[in-house]
Amino acid sequence: MRTTIKSIFELWGHGKSPEELYSSLRNYPVEKMVPFLHSDSTYKIKIHTFNKTLTQEEKIKRIDALEFLPFEGKVNLKKPQHIFSILEDYGLDPNCIPENPHNIYFGRWIADGQRELIESYSVKKRHFIGNTSMDAGLSFIMANHGKVKENDIVFDPFVGTGGLLIASAHFGAYVYGTDIDYNTVHGLGKASRKNQKWRGPDENIRANLRQYGLEKYYLDVLVSDASKPSWRKGTYFDAIITDPPYGIRESTRRTGSQKEIPKGIEKCPESHVPVSLSYHLSDMFFDLLNFAAETLVLGGRLVYWLPVYTPEYTEEMVPWHPCLKLISNCEQKLSGRTSRRLITMEKVKGFENRDQYSHLLSDHFLPYQGHNSFREKYFSGVTKRIAKEEKSSQE
Repeated sequence: MRTTIKSIFELWGHGKSPEELYSSLRNYPVEKMVPFLHSDSTYKIKIHTFNKTLTQEEKIKRIDALEFLPFEGKVNLKKPQHIFSILEDYGLDPNCIPENPHNIYFGRWIADGQRELIESYSVKKRHFIGNTSMDAGLSFIMANHGKVKENDIVFDPFVGTGGLLIASAHFGAYVYGTDIDYNTVHGLGKASRKNQKWRGPDENIRANLRQYGLEKYYLDVLVSDASKPSWRKGTYFDAIITDPPYGIRESTRRTGSQKEIPKGIEKCPESHVPVSLSYHLSDMFFDLLNFAAETLVLGGRLVYWLPVYTPEYTEEMVPWHPCLKLISNCEQKLSGRTSRRLITMEKVKGFENRDQYSHLLSDHFLPYQGHNSFREKYFSGVTKRIAKEEKSSQE
């Protein structure tokens, strides 16, 4: 992943102790080393430790121990032609750091990732944000999963403040979105920032893309109900990347009428604004899969977050569709008993009308219906935790 990779190295040796590492390096083919160690080259050696800090003296000692390698070039600490690194892994527990590393690696540095994007696109610095604006790092991870590239068309049906559009536009994709919330789409209403009462006249999704020099990739954002997409039949998108609401900080809503309208009664006039109804999670996700199956190009990807109550979760609960193949299923913990899964699917088959209701015949449909109560289960856990904390403070 472009934003999750810190660096890439060509591995020359590995061991669980310095002796094992040196033995491994001695067995590495000399002919593979020579192009980077000849007399006309410049180099430097760096030390990277994970979960431990070494003194400068300890670092120099480790570098000096590599004198058996056939270095013939000159050391250049500022602008070397080649950089070599020793990487020491001391585990993940900062409260229990071992005396000796679990693993030691030595290799030639090839390239760094793009982790600086996480800071430069930080939500804290963004012009227009909401209560659920996606973290910049996660936005770029989702764009990576969607294989977003230059000149793609990327769509977000639950666009919110457009954080996912920004990440896709950074990679040169043209972006488009919809949302049911009129105020969010138009940048109106109360502000989400502390000490700011109302949103300013230039707080909107287009302004966010303008902030990063990406406005040329902005197609449009419309007020629309994801449960009733108003699209002609056809394949439009190279990727659909979205974070549907779970009913926690943003409600799950769709348009409709509270009363059933019997057959034969005249429909509501065009001027009628329908009320907002609840939108079950299972319905939302299967609508999303159907929409992706209809509108993605073959090979296009759907990337979305699926909230789950972890004590009840099984892989069979991930929504299924005959036109979409599951590529990956990654977990992000939300609390002790809830998490969300980053689901990536790829379109592998053209959509047919009979595919629209295929989920009703799937073994995956009924299990996931249980997660329609995700909101209640989430807040049940929060309530129990608060009660436990209050009881502890009183004792």
